[in-house]
Amino acid sequence: MTGNDRQTLEQLTRAFTETFNDNDLDAMMSYFAEDGAVYDQHDGTLAEGLTAIRTAFQPQFDGEYGAMSFTAEDLFIDPEQGKAMISWLCSFDTKRGRAGWRGLDILHFNDAGKITTKLTYAKAKVLQLDAVDGQ
Repeated sequence: MTGNDRQTLEQLTRAFTETFNDNDLDAMMSYFAEDGAVYDQHDGTLAEGLTAIRTAFQPQFDGEYGAMSFTAEDLFIDPEQGKAMISWLCSFDTKRGRAGWRGLDILHFNDAGKITTKLTYAKAKVLQLDAVDGQ
């Protein structure tokens, strides 16, 4: 059970997602629980703990994949379990033009409104950010 209601979880999820569009790594990290947070990346790689999570996101926030933007699509909230699922369209510019993919995050929140688990799933024919080459 969680102490967060539907409206609180919706606000937290939307604000967390917006930190990616603001390109604010510190703000994004402030949403994670200090103890035991886990980020399960789209490729199945686990980042456990705040240092590992920051390291996993650093290239994206440093612009290594070019300017990225996330447009929220659907949002589902389960306040009893303290979970939210937000689907999004990630768009960015490449040498060949505008590209992107659809994905979703399943977020688990603790009673303090902090993310304990972020599960990311992506829908793309090929999801190789290394191939973007910054533009």
